[in-house]
Amino acid sequence: MEFDNLNDFIRRALEEDVGEGDHTSNACIPHDKRNDAHLLVKDIGVIAGVDLANKIFTILDPDATFQRLIPDGTDVKNGDIAFKINCNTRKFLMGERLVLNLMQRMSGIATLSSRYAVEVEDLPVKILDTRKTTPLLRFLEKWAVKIGGCHNYRSGLYDRIMIKDNHIDSCGGIQMAIYSAHRYMEEKDLDLAITVEVRNLVELHEVLDTGGVHRIMLDNFEIPILREAVATVGGKFETEASGGILLKNVRDFALTGVDFISVGALTHSAGSLDLSLKVE
Repeated sequence: MEFDNLNDFIRRALEEDVGEGDHTSNACIPHDKRNDAHLLVKDIGVIAGVDLANKIFTILDPDATFQRLIPDGTDVKNGDIAFKINCNTRKFLMGERLVLNLMQRMSGIATLSSRYAVEVEDLPVKILDTRKTTPLLRFLEKWAVKIGGCHNYRSGLYDRIMIKDNHIDSCGGIQMAIYSAHRYMEEKDLDLAITVEVRNLVELHEVLDTGGVHRIMLDNFEIPILREAVATVGGKFETEASGGILLKNVRDFALTGVDFISVGALTHSAGSLDLSLKVE
């Protein structure tokens, strides 16, 4: 998967780590030495970032040969070899930590995303990520969410109107916020989907009476009330559940008939998968 800013990100990440040069490798290793190496999995989970590793090492050494043994999105276990590479040794060591840092993080997110996806795989609901991501790493973390089998929501503040509680309270109410959103988009010649968050059934009915939205986010609804809310909407708008959703209860939320479930934990609470790069 390619991103417009991937090359720039890799360049800046290498500059942060390498600075004026990898003095240890330059001191110890001949400039023309090459080595075979492999990525060793030391954990159980879902691998992510193999294609990214290929990109990084190829940028560092255009003559590197990369053998992908396990593709992104595959379940892995301790002892698996995800890829093998032949690379200039100095360049390999220059990229080693960047590759591991990113792959361990992405694989952790993919692993958690996969667990959520499996819980609801027989249901029509979609599990979504959120904007609760690491600054400047959002595009990689959202990539990992998709690798794990869940879905990306908005990329930022610019690609959807999402009217939440603070917008509503600052604007003077739900109806005013929806009307203001439509007026703004007309003035700016924008065509964006609108999600509005509601905190209770009273606010839900206010949205239903107002209309003009694409999706209703039912925030922190207990499951019985969520089920009632979904039935009340009756398919007139998309429905989304958010807040208080964990791996142990995501299926119960999905069984209410809600269309989408947004889970910030996919990115903000994912751990890292234990991986290691080994020179042969």
